[in-house]
Amino acid sequence: MPYKRPAYRPPAAPRPHQHRLPRAVYWRRRSIVLFVLAVVVTLAYFAATLFFALLNPSYGSSLSTRASQWGRQHGLSSVVTWAAGEAYHWDLPKKGGTPPAGSFGTGPLTKTLQTTVALAPPVNIVSPAKTPLPGEGVWHVVGRTTANGIPAMYEAFVRPDAVHTSYVVGVVWMDTNLLTALLYSGSQIPGGGPFPRSAPISSTRSKTLVAAFNSGFVMQDADGGYFTAGKSFKKLRRGAASVVIFKNGRMTVAKWGRDVVMTNQIASVRQNLDLIVDNDKAVPGLRDPKSTKWGSVVNPNQVVWRSGLGITKTGALVYVGGPALSLSDLADVMLRAGVEEGMELDYGLDWVQLSTYTGKPGTVIDGLNGESLLASMPGAPDRYFASFWEHDFFTMSLRDNELRQTVKTASTTTTTTTTPS
Repeated sequence: MPYKRPAYRPPAAPRPHQHRLPRAVYWRRRSIVLFVLAVVVTLAYFAATLFFALLNPSYGSSLSTRASQWGRQHGLSSVVTWAAGEAYHWDLPKKGGTPPAGSFGTGPLTKTLQTTVALAPPVNIVSPAKTPLPGEGVWHVVGRTTANGIPAMYEAFVRPDAVHTSYVVGVVWMDTNLLTALLYSGSQIPGGGPFPRSAPISSTRSKTLVAAFNSGFVMQDADGGYFTAGKSFKKLRRGAASVVIFKNGRMTVAKWGRDVVMTNQIASVRQNLDLIVDNDKAVPGLRDPKSTKWGSVVNPNQVVWRSGLGITKTGALVYVGGPALSLSDLADVMLRAGVEEGMELDYGLDWVQLSTYTGKPGTVIDGLNGESLLASMPGAPDRYFASFWEHDFFTMSLRDNELRQTVKTASTTTTTTTTPS
């Protein structure tokens, strides 16, 4: 029988999953791909945000500070704190020496005036160093004066202690009878924003501006609350050191719940840690390295850039800021300047900054009219006039025209000038 070639039959279609990898191998490879993809996306995100942080002036003046701010915002606080501690031990403040010439101020000396409005001028500060240098602790007129030339603000300079004698700390005394205070909020501090009042300082507000200065820690480290514009952005803590601004523009420093309680006359409250000066005395425990009452990021005995604000018995405000200050040194300088109740504000070279401004009252000014309290402060006086500034801060301005006119017509009986002690 002749051979018959079989009809062509196409190959059968593969059964489903016939050529797939085993399930365990498939999922192992899939997991690896997803993991690598997640790592790449995460690294790209961190790289992009770090890049923009290094370009952001609101994160500080130096690249290291900007990187630190970025790290704290991205869950790396412990790493940043460790790095800061290592950097501190590698670059300890210098001991001994003398400050540069002209470090104790060159402006007009304190005027002794008797008026019906202005507070009595401050008494010269006794230096924390054992032997005062010429001009140390002597008050000088600074910033805008009232319409008839009565000073509303004085500055003096002292060394922080008897060990770090090449450093100088700035002290500013502010007359609350002649000045009115405002709290400017930022988007980073307290967070949330936008706020009714934030940087930049407007041209209208600049007409009476005398000074602007830093506030306290970021809110997660401040152990306190924040109230302004009729709203609490973080609950106020009883017992916390508090900068309180009333609706009439007066500012004070107090222990919340003991010295001041909430009323409809309060405009703003900015809390930061606990008092370091209370009832004319340094609060016990300022030298305890294990205490966390005044923050856990920086050891209280580390001598770093610090700032503080206090109130005297007469109602004058005193700002202290500068390098090589331990927490107890800060309290000591405040006490020497007459502070009755005092608190720490912010710390760190980039965040301790007070600027004073000049110009005829009633004229518009900007940051070019400003001068930093210390030449070594990297933050320029125009930071408060820049829309990028995202930290909260305080301003002090001459009071309204009615009060300035009252001061102008007040009886001035004597005008003398002090000499360095």
